[in-house]
Amino acid sequence: MAASSKLMMTEAEHRFPVRIRVAQPPGGFGVRLPEMHAWLDANCGADGWTITPAGLRGVVNDAVAMYFPNTALATAFVARWCAGQKPEMVGGAFRFRDDEPKRRVPAKAHRSPP
Repeated sequence: MAASSKLMMTEAEHRFPVRIRVAQPPGGFGVRLPEMHAWLDANCGADGWTITPAGLRGVVNDAVAMYFPNTALATAFVARWCAGQKPEMVGGAFRFRDDEPKRRVPAKAHRSPP
């Protein structure tokens, strides 16, 4: 782990009280990463979250650590971006979902009888 990575983690741990680990998908986060960043910015604010490597020295990073100011935002992130109704843990990290959450189908417009 580079010294700058260790510094990033130390600063994040001092600044944000809530940390979750998210396992990196086999092919990486890919095109979903900008979508995830946009969601984080919209829900947490650009300065209300951070991401750091979660690996150990000499170990390939198979997970990232995400830091939040509170458990509500961390829970919302897990519900939106992690797999399953009850997100599974893989080696102590949440598993990243492969699909989009199901969209709500709005009810058709109706009128009350006169």
